[in-house]
Amino acid sequence: MYLGRIVAIGMTKSGRAGAFYRVSSRSFPNRQAVLQGDKVAIMPRPGFEGDLAKNPYISYNCIRIAREFAVASNGSQTDPIAEKIASGMSPRDAFTLGLLAMDYEKDSLNTPRIVAAVSRLEPVGYLGIVRKDAVLVREFELKPGELRYLSTYECDRPSDAQVTDQFDAACEQCAVNFVFDGGIFADFSNPVTSAAALATADKSEFTLGVRAE
Repeated sequence: MYLGRIVAIGMTKSGRAGAFYRVSSRSFPNRQAVLQGDKVAIMPRPGFEGDLAKNPYISYNCIRIAREFAVASNGSQTDPIAEKIASGMSPRDAFTLGLLAMDYEKDSLNTPRIVAAVSRLEPVGYLGIVRKDAVLVREFELKPGELRYLSTYECDRPSDAQVTDQFDAACEQCAVNFVFDGGIFADFSNPVTSAAALATADKSEFTLGVRAE
């Protein structure tokens, strides 16, 4: 099944919260996730920079850290939403305001904007989407071993049905690999790259990881 871009929130069986992102693409598969300090960017692979002239939406920061939260999204909404959270706004309000302001992408598919966030201190996470026909934001309780996901196509609403109870990751790289093609994600086609922000065992910070090619 093709879901397009995917964001996810979850907690390892040992209680480490994480926010995750996967690029799935049929039109622009030549992209990579790049660590840039305390954030992760999606960029064209070397030699494919010309793809930006075809579609300006394919390069953006996909993970940012804001206070005790990690934010993951499929577009340039990552930055303003993370900045609103960093200024003290609640994730629910930052999601709603940021998604309404930026709206869905004005490409040939009216691609929705999706976003996820988790707290490293409390067992709480958020999923949000703006589509052509709706804006939806939900708060979820994180539970050990559970991972919830939201995508641009098919699974395009925050839902109790979009969850797996088979999630575990000993490190951020393990989490990156899980959302790329592990567990339920193996059923989702056209993976390109993935990234993760996973809380440390003492909940003092998030560590970032990207798919190694």
